[in-house]
Amino acid sequence: MIGTMRILLVGAGGVGTAFARIAARRPFAELVIADYDLARAQRAAAARDGYEAVRLDARDEQATADLLTQRGCDVLMNATDPRFVMPLFRAALRAGTHYLDMAMSLSHPNPQAPYRETGVKLGDDQFALAPEWEQAGRLALVGMGVEPGLSDVFARYAADELFAEIDELGVRDGANLEVAGYDFAPTFSIWTTIEECLNPPVIWERGRGWFTTEPFSEPEVFVFPAGIGAVECVNVEHEEVLLMPRWIAARRVTFKYGLGGEFIGVLRTLHKLGLDGTDPVQVGAASVSPRDVVAACLPDPATLGDKMSGLTCAGTWVTGTAPDGAPRAVYLHHVVDNAWSMAEYGSQAVVWQTAVNPVVALELIDAGAWAGTGVLGPEALPPRPFLDLLTDYGSPWACEERTPAA
Repeated sequence: MIGTMRILLVGAGGVGTAFARIAARRPFAELVIADYDLARAQRAAAARDGYEAVRLDARDEQATADLLTQRGCDVLMNATDPRFVMPLFRAALRAGTHYLDMAMSLSHPNPQAPYRETGVKLGDDQFALAPEWEQAGRLALVGMGVEPGLSDVFARYAADELFAEIDELGVRDGANLEVAGYDFAPTFSIWTTIEECLNPPVIWERGRGWFTTEPFSEPEVFVFPAGIGAVECVNVEHEEVLLMPRWIAARRVTFKYGLGGEFIGVLRTLHKLGLDGTDPVQVGAASVSPRDVVAACLPDPATLGDKMSGLTCAGTWVTGTAPDGAPRAVYLHHVVDNAWSMAEYGSQAVVWQTAVNPVVALELIDAGAWAGTGVLGPEALPPRPFLDLLTDYGSPWACEERTPAA
């Protein structure tokens, strides 16, 4: 192996497997791939000779810390769903390694006023441990997928190079993906999708701070590039709103997702039936989580690539005042064609687009271009090295000028 950074990749689902396939083409990293399902870890490890596959229960903090130490790992790369963030986060701190994830610790709605006031916010549990990470001299880079992740890098770039003053940082996500042969087949983890879409969305405003609204609130039609076109987008709970205001000055921060009426209807039905719940219920002799049952009944998003067609777009819409004092609006975005990602990497577009960004980030950390201690979001680090390296990976980004609102 040529690599200098030794990474424990925890989670060998669609995103973890795509991560392994992308990293396999870069010389900087060696991977130990861990999953509860050893066969799944072994399939991901087939991306490159020398990758090691091991079985690991992500809930077992001590076992994870021991594995990091035994294998001499420099960093824990978390590619699991948000349920497992905190044990993995604490395990990396215990083992004295760096840490990176793509989704942050779970929120808990305000019990008295869930659609007006925040309760425990996304990432609060991680930021509470920031002093310990700083004292250890280690970096926990949180929310470093595509959204959050690349969208936050775009926000930093806009603040540094495109705007004198920002009115709104508005993350907007849309696609025209279709899955042949299925009436309903989410292209990303349904567990995570339910969590994001049915929790109270969070908005940040200067002078008010963070507050919540009803799910699917403030619908707007946003026109996406590359022929995707107009998609109705709605407020959804997402990490960017909790990260960007910590490092970037703006009047407002939002996240809106192009879900479509049918998808929203299915999610609302799941909620009405209690099938979005995570607390186990007794079914005969078994105790199962309703949300896990829903996930088990749907196709694995990682297996849908050969049935998918279309493009997915992630980006940050920024409005405000340009350095010359004129009103300005831009949409910084990244588009992936499913046909390209399948032909090039064997991974469908949504998981590939998520996975490429942490590989880029870890290569920058290995090279010393990104550095820091404590718990940091992507917008705390210089954007230009990231955007240049992403282009070098063969997946360029773009900045589209939009007409400023009157």
